[in-house]
Amino acid sequence: MKMPVSQEVQEELHKVVGKHVYGNLYEVDVANLTEVEKLKDIVINSAKEGNLHIIEMMVKKFNSYNQFPGGVSIIALIEESHIALHTWPESRYATLDIYSCGDDSNPEKAFRYVIAKLAPKRYKTFKADRSTR
Repeated sequence: MKMPVSQEVQEELHKVVGKHVYGNLYEVDVANLTEVEKLKDIVINSAKEGNLHIIEMMVKKFNSYNQFPGGVSIIALIEESHIALHTWPESRYATLDIYSCGDDSNPEKAFRYVIAKLAPKRYKTFKADRSTR
């Protein structure tokens, strides 16, 4: 049940600053999409670049597919929200999702770091303001 919130109460609520940067990476070298330790280091260092603080990481290396090495999924739970990187070597493709809350975080800088390290021939970036006001 949705509760109405008065103007006074709404003004007292803490503002959530939500910054969401996500995108698609195309034509990435297969070697950049399969090495688990390298990808973990990229995620860790992207967090540092963006002033994001990792709490825990989950990593999954998938089985080979059509003569290609398996892809990798990395989910980093950060104090500010999350970083998610998924790779598909058979398509030379990856997706990256960085969502953070807080004035001091910089998910765009973290995103650019990953792009620089994975070196896709082309990529698309999307941004969303997920703030309360």
